[in-house]
Amino acid sequence: MTFDNGERPGLSVSGKPMSAALEDILALSQHMVGHFVEHVAPCGTLPSDAIHGDVTAITRICLELAIGMLDGEDLPAETERLRDAAAQWAREGVPIDTIHHAVHEGFRIGVDVVVTNAASRQLRTDATGPVLTAGDYENLLYGLRLVVRMLDRMTTEISLAYVRELRSVVSEHHTAVHTLTSALLGGHSTSTMARECGIEIAPSYHVLAVSIPPHPQEFDIRVDGKVVARRKLRRVQAELATRCGASALSLLSVDGGTILIPSGASSPADLDELIAGLSEAAEVSVMATVVTAVPREVPGAVEQARELLDMVQRLQCERGLYGFDELALEFQLTRPGPGREYLGSLLDPLDAYPELVDTLRRHISNNLNRRRTARLLHVHTNTIDYRLKRIGHLTGFDPTQLTGLWYLRSALVARSYRT
Repeated sequence: MTFDNGERPGLSVSGKPMSAALEDILALSQHMVGHFVEHVAPCGTLPSDAIHGDVTAITRICLELAIGMLDGEDLPAETERLRDAAAQWAREGVPIDTIHHAVHEGFRIGVDVVVTNAASRQLRTDATGPVLTAGDYENLLYGLRLVVRMLDRMTTEISLAYVRELRSVVSEHHTAVHTLTSALLGGHSTSTMARECGIEIAPSYHVLAVSIPPHPQEFDIRVDGKVVARRKLRRVQAELATRCGASALSLLSVDGGTILIPSGASSPADLDELIAGLSEAAEVSVMATVVTAVPREVPGAVEQARELLDMVQRLQCERGLYGFDELALEFQLTRPGPGREYLGSLLDPLDAYPELVDTLRRHISNNLNRRRTARLLHVHTNTIDYRLKRIGHLTGFDPTQLTGLWYLRSALVARSYRT
C-alpha cells in the first residue's frame, strides 16, 4: 500500500522533516506506554512483561508507521506486524474499544510533540526573521490532514485483523461447543472430548427443551421468511451468550432445540429470566421445559424434557418455563394404559361442542381467571360461566368444584394423547 500525502514526498518544518520530533522512538514509546498504564483501562492491570514487551513493541511499530507516512514512505512490514498484533489481541480477549482508545491517546501525544516542536522553532529567529515560513504553515496544515488519514489507516487495519481473528475464534468455539453438546446428548464419553475442546464438564446440568415459534414477519410475503427466521435465531444465540457466557451448551435451530446450563450457575429464577430474555430477543414468546441431570443422564433428561414440552404445547399452556416438578402428575397421565384411555373418554360428550373444549382448555391454562379467558375468547364473562355449567352438565364433572376440575384437567391431558 503506497501512502499519498498530497504529492509531498516528505513534510518539513523549518527545513527539517516534521517527523524529526518523533525520531527518539524509544523514549517516546516508553512515555506513551506509561500514559496508557495510568490512563487507559485496563492497561494498568496487564502483567509487567506484557507492558514492557508486546505493548511497548506495538507502540514503537505505530510510531514507525507514523514517521513513514510523514516522510511519504510505505512500511508494509510494520503494517503486517500491526495486523498480527491485532489478531493476537482478539484471541486473548482484549476489548477492541481499549485498543482504539490507546491508539487515539497515542496520536494525541504524538500530535502534541510535533506541534510543540514546531511552536518552539517559531520562537527562534535569525537575521532573516522567523524560522517558520508560509510553506511550513502549509505543511503543518497537510500534516494535520495526514494525521486523520494515519488514524484511519491504523484503526482500519486493526479492526479488520481483529474482526477476522475474532470470527475464527468464535467459529472454533462454536465447533467445540457443537461437538461436546452432541456427545453429551448422545450419551458418549465426554471427558477426553472436553479436554480437547477446552470446555469443562459441569457436575450437573439444567437440560432445557426449547420451542421458538415463528416470527410474524416469517409469514409476510413482502420479505424473505428464511432470512427473518435466521435473524431471530442469531438474536436468541446472542442473548444466550450474553446471559450465560461460554458456560451454556446449545444446539438450536430457528424452531428451538436443546440448551444445557450448569446447574450450579443458575437458580430457577435465573432460568425464568433467561427464557424471558430469549423471548424478548426473539420477539416471540419462547416456551421451554427443564429437567436437571448429571452428564451421564443427559440423554434421558433430554427425552423427558422434550416429552414435557410436547405436553405443554398440546395443552396450550402459557408461554414460559415449566419444570418437571410442576408437571409430574400431568406427565404420568400421558403414560399409555387403561387409565389414560378412561380419562380421555370423559370429554367425549363434548365432541359436538368444540367451543366448550376450547373454553375449558383456555380457562384451565389461565389459572381459572374468567375475565382473562373471556377476553381471549372475545366473549362476556357470563358466557364463560354458562359454558362451564354446560360442560359440567354434559360430562358430569363440575369445573367450578375441585374434584370435577381435577378430573377435567386430567381428561384434557389424556385426551391430547389419544390417536
